[in-house]
This record gives sequence, C-alpha cells and structure tokens, in this order.
Amino acid sequence: MKLPGRALVLFSGGQDSTTCLAWALDRYAHVETVGFDYGQRHRIELDARLHVLAALRTQYPQWSGRLGEDHVLSLDILGQISDTSLTKDIEFELTESGLPNTFVPGRNLLFLTLAAALGYRRNLDVVVGGMCETDFSGYPDCRDDTIKAQQIAVSLGMGRRFTFETPLMWLDKARTWALAHELGGQALVDIVLNESHTCYQGVRDTLHAWGYGCGTCPACELRKNGYARWRADKPA
Repeated sequence: MKLPGRALVLFSGGQDSTTCLAWALDRYAHVETVGFDYGQRHRIELDARLHVLAALRTQYPQWSGRLGEDHVLSLDILGQISDTSLTKDIEFELTESGLPNTFVPGRNLLFLTLAAALGYRRNLDVVVGGMCETDFSGYPDCRDDTIKAQQIAVSLGMGRRFTFETPLMWLDKARTWALAHELGGQALVDIVLNESHTCYQGVRDTLHAWGYGCGTCPACELRKNGYARWRADKPA
C-alpha cells in the first residue's frame, strides 16, 4: 500500500540510489529526485542518472505517474575544500585515520541538509538516501547514528518534521541486489546493470556481469562481490 508522504530521493545514478528510488516509487504516492555536482572524478554518474530515470519511466508505467521532477544542485565548494581521491586525480589508498581517501568530509551531511531545504520548498517531507553501514567503506556519515542525529537537527532547525529513510542501512550488497529484484524483477536488475554507474574511476568501456566499471576501485569491489554472492544464492 502506498504511503501518503511525498519523498525526495538522493539520486546519484548508482546501484544503491537506483534501488532506493525503486523502493520509494513502490512506497510513496509522489517521488522526486535530486543529484549533486560536486566536482567528482566520476562525473559520468550525472549522465547515468538520466538514463536510469528514462528507463524507469519507460519500463514501469505504474511508477511513472509517481515520479516527479528531477533536480541537480551544484556543490563545487566540496571539490574546492576536499583533498580526496573522489575530487582529485590521486590514487585510492587508506589514510592515517583508517578511512579510505575516497571519504569526502561533510558530503552526506551537506547532501541531506540541502535535500531537506529543497524538500521544504517542494513540500517533500521524506528524504531517502542510500547510506549503509553493512557493506561500506567505513564513512562516518553513512552510519545510522549520524543519519538519525541529522534528522533531528534538520527537523528542529527548519521547524518542520522530516523523515530520513535509509532502506539499505542494514543490507549487504548481495541483499541490495536481491532487493532490486524483489522490487522490479529482472528488468530492474538489468537497469542497474546497464544504466547505473558506481565506479569511482568513471570507467564505462566494458560491461561486466555486474555492470560497468574498472573492477578494482572500492565501489566496484563492493558491487562486484555483492553481485557474485547474490547470484550464488539466487534460486535457479
């Protein structure tokens, strides 16, 4: 049964956000999307998100009527103040803090705050994000405590109650693939495989069994390994 709330999905065009978008479309009567251009090396994801949206509208008429406006916000300041391998052409590695240098400090905090500000204007009271602390790179702004704390802070600061939903928080990547299949069947899995983009290197020259990507960056490793586990466990 669809809930009456109006949702805004943080939509990068990757596997996780595509699955979250399908989850929201299956759940809410009206859903909009927002992406962020923050100077990321894998800026190709901004193109991928348009292909995913078009495929969802075409292949899922039951969702098309619920899928509203798409928004893209510029966050160039993140690229200016961050010294990370997602915003600069440097090798992926672990830092002294134990976090990978793909961690962009403040990124998800800004994403959620700006999404809520946009939602305030658009009368969207649910913000959906693909944050996960089960199969992830250890980013502190992907953890459940962080999201819950920010939901409270944003709701208090804006004088309006927002609900931050993270449907993937306790799912590993194999379970995320399974969720996509549960929500939209093989057609949705194919959209994730063929249209979404996760690779931090921005590589889209070879279609692997698990989708496009370099196969070696942290994002590709999580996606590839999760797909293999899902296929191994998936009933014939």
